[in-house]
Amino acid sequence: MMRIDIITAVPEFFSSPLGSSILKRAQDKKRVEIFVHNLRDYAFNKHRQIDDKPFAGGAGMVLKPEPFFECIETLLQQRKYEHIVFLTPKGKIFNQQIANRLSLANNIIIIAGHYKDIDDRVREKFATDELSIGNFVLTGGEIPALMIVDAIVRLIPGVLNDSESALDDSFQDGEKIEAPCYTRPAEYRGMKVPDVLLSGNEKEVKKWKEEQSKILTKKWRNYNKSGENDGEHK
Repeated sequence: MMRIDIITAVPEFFSSPLGSSILKRAQDKKRVEIFVHNLRDYAFNKHRQIDDKPFAGGAGMVLKPEPFFECIETLLQQRKYEHIVFLTPKGKIFNQQIANRLSLANNIIIIAGHYKDIDDRVREKFATDELSIGNFVLTGGEIPALMIVDAIVRLIPGVLNDSESALDDSFQDGEKIEAPCYTRPAEYRGMKVPDVLLSGNEKEVKKWKEEQSKILTKKWRNYNKSGENDGEHK
């Protein structure tokens, strides 16, 4: 069974997502254990201080190194971790191939920052993987941590059933985007499901899906190369 440990200054953020949907199912089925560690539990002083002003000035507060060192070293004394993930804008952009690789691990630590940054000695000492979810700024690392956990856990054998199989997902085959999906009714507000999907002809359906996948993959690549779309639907 995989174990994931998340270190955060905002542990309450994870309560609802980890107790819902596929993440809850995966834990109930004993496919994964997910533990959230409150950084303040490892603070040294009576005020449980975990942040301080940055040296040399600048806006914002920086998370102190001591609580991270205490928490991570405590965990490392108990078991071996294949990956200690440090979430940072300077990291490699997370993708499906990285998710696939991480899903093969037994034990993972994810370090979620908050405020301005984490003292860089934490990264220097412990990080095996430095990851980012994109070129934009969030309030903290909690949302990226959840995204990565979700992407990893759904790949663990036995978490998804056959109808939810992750093998056909977009990006599982390099940069390939999955073809569009439709369900009942066959016509809604004048918009019809493509006839081929109603034909029962498996060969033609497969051909259509491959063609649509190529079209969408090309469009996705063009969007990401140009950067001009800015997320607008065209």
